[in-house]
This record gives sequence, structure tokens and C-alpha cells, in this order.
Amino acid sequence: MKKLARLTALALLAGSAFASEAVLFNVVSLQAEARREVPNDLAQASLYVEFSDANAAQLSDKLNRALSDGLKAAKAYPTVKAANGGNSVYPLYGKNNKAEGWRGRAEVRLESTDFKALAELVGKLQSNMQLGGMSFGVSPATMEKAETELIDEAVRAFRSRAEVVKQSVGGKGYKLVNLSVNTQGGYAPPPIMRAKAGFARAEAMDVAAPPMEAGQSQVTVGVAGSIQVE
Repeated sequence: MKKLARLTALALLAGSAFASEAVLFNVVSLQAEARREVPNDLAQASLYVEFSDANAAQLSDKLNRALSDGLKAAKAYPTVKAANGGNSVYPLYGKNNKAEGWRGRAEVRLESTDFKALAELVGKLQSNMQLGGMSFGVSPATMEKAETELIDEAVRAFRSRAEVVKQSVGGKGYKLVNLSVNTQGGYAPPPIMRAKAGFARAEAMDVAAPPMEAGQSQVTVGVAGSIQVE
């Protein structure tokens, strides 16, 4: 009896596996995507200072003071996020690989959706710092909204292609086997402003705010899946 029950169980499993494989007949893989140009509403900028000194401790003090002054100035702009971009000190070597002093760099990084405030702050900081670079992109909130809307468009595009496939192969209908959604985020051009590294800091003076032409980024949502044509 035990042997018979075991054989019966194996037969049932085999039948179940066969039925599962049968579902895979007439399966077609498809993919579709939806794209949209979204205005960039997030700006990022980096400003830095570079100094040289024969004494490493004095050099570090200069860098720390410049960094502190930059972060302090940023506090007057609550809509701008400011962060320490780090600082570094390294030795300078001359002929015969002989140490001749030290050079260091300190950086402040800024981020904001308030372009006017960011531009004004950058202009003020440029009186004592160099603009390392500025770039624009899509903020997380705007990105999420755009992707949510594009998911619906991408799924509708997928269903439209599924209908074309069904008609092309002479099917009466189709069932969705699986579906995956891929959000690729926004693509924006490289930073549109960049200063050459190694420039000495600007003399203290009033500096005009940089132009804020943010441009657009392309947001893409892809949908891939399989259908079973009936």
C-alpha cells in the first residue's frame, strides 16, 4: 500500500509539472517604454579654495577658516543645503624629489531647488572661493511624480503591443504571464559650468550671480513582460 501511495503521489506531481509546462505554450516576451522631458528643478554647486604654505598646520588653519566662513555664509540662505565637501593637504616636491612645502584644498557643496537663492549665495562665496562646478537635475519629488505618471503610459504601451502580437498570430485573446517595471531616472547633460582646477582664489570683490539656465532631463520608464496568446 505504501509503495502504491508513493507511486500515486509521484504520478500526481508529474501531472502537475506537465500542466505547469503546458501553460508556457504560445508565450511571447514584450517590452515598451514611455519618456518625458522634465524641467530640472534641482541645482548643485561646489566651491573651493586652494592654498600653499611652508607649514602644514598653518595651511590647515587657513583651509578650515575658509571652509567655516563659507558654511557660515550659507546659513543666511535656509532654502540652500550646504555641506562640507572635505579638505585635503598634500606635500609639494621640487627637484630631486625634495619637499618644498604643502598645498591644500577645501570644498563647500551646495544644493537647492531655490535657484535664485543658490545663485545669490554662489555669487557671494565667489568673492573668496572658486566655482568648481554647477549642475542641474530633477528633484526626488518631481522625479517620483513623473515616474508614476509614466508607469501608466508605459503599461498602456505594453498592452497596445500585446494586442498587435495577438492579432498578428491570429489569437483570440491573451493572458498576462508576468510584468516588470523599470524606472531609469532622469538623464541630464554633464555640469554646464566648471572652473579649471588649480586657479588661485579670486580677489575679494563683489561677484555677479551665475546664470541659472537649468534645462531639462529625460525621465524614462520601461515595462517588460510576457503574455500567453490564446
